[in-house]
Amino acid sequence: MKAIWNNKVIAESSDTVVIENNHYFPHESIKKEFFRTSELQSVCPWKGTASYYTLDVDGKENKDAAWFYPEVSELAKGIKNRVAFWRGVQIED
Repeated sequence: MKAIWNNKVIAESSDTVVIENNHYFPHESIKKEFFRTSELQSVCPWKGTASYYTLDVDGKENKDAAWFYPEVSELAKGIKNRVAFWRGVQIED
């Protein structure tokens, strides 16, 4: 699977986990040069507290477009060390 934004592959892996229609990519599969830490956090009742990344690709920014769970609940251990996307990021096979 590939995560694509602004015509660039920002993550690629054959090992994604799908939860709630979101592909979670292994953290090591993201192209770190396109990711900046964000201050945003949100809470999911069963997964835990999510942290976010802002994407910066060729000078174009996509704020808080990727998220991950630094500490996952027991129910969400399948997405530990994984990153998911939204806000216009295309997921393709």
